[in-house]
Amino acid sequence: MAGSVPPSLQLQSLAALGERHPDLVVEVAHPKIIQESGAEILRYADLLVGSPSALADQTTEQQLLEASHRWSHAVFVARGALWGTEDITRLDEAGGLQSLRVTMATHPDGFRLEGPLATAHSTRPRTVLYEGPVRGLCPFAPRNSNTMAAAALAAPSLGFDRVIGVLVADFRLLPAPLQAGDPSLLRSFLIPKRTSSTHLPPHHQGPAAALASVSPDLPPVLVNIGGSSPRVVWCLITSLPL
Repeated sequence: MAGSVPPSLQLQSLAALGERHPDLVVEVAHPKIIQESGAEILRYADLLVGSPSALADQTTEQQLLEASHRWSHAVFVARGALWGTEDITRLDEAGGLQSLRVTMATHPDGFRLEGPLATAHSTRPRTVLYEGPVRGLCPFAPRNSNTMAAAALAAPSLGFDRVIGVLVADFRLLPAPLQAGDPSLLRSFLIPKRTSSTHLPPHHQGPAAALASVSPDLPPVLVNIGGSSPRVVWCLITSLPL
């Protein structure tokens, strides 16, 4: 933040959070932040959990629930790439959701795995690294299981123990050079010239056309799907840093 954020706006320690009187704290760092400081943050402000895999830890989830009730602050959960969250929730509330399975596939270079999964090797073009309850995956793939965690939260009748997560390493997907984060390279790969896809129907244009159709000027959309405190709100951020 040096040189771009005034020192007066920098918070060097979360212990001093109460001195700033924030309305909302947004976590987009790592689930450990929620596990270690989430309940304390709720003492002073509403909390947007950007790493919902943190809630796979039952102690953390209970601490947030208790702190939310005690301090009357809301917990928001970012749904990330989980399109159809509201439909999942409505189906669950109606008693019509018997099972839910979420498969996430990416190039192996896109994973940031821990524990036993960190030593797993992909010897084929497509390798299933994990298949089982989402609760068992989150501790070892905290950065690659957030969408699955959002699904578990969207379907509380199933939860982290009955929503099945499948993590797949696929060499045919996003190649390693793009994982370096070069915006110009990513832009050229994802968004083609207009003449290259206009002849395709929308469902065949793929992610490039989908990204090109999203206006970066649209504000975040907040949809309340919770009926009582602590509230759960799914947040869709439409702006993309391309």
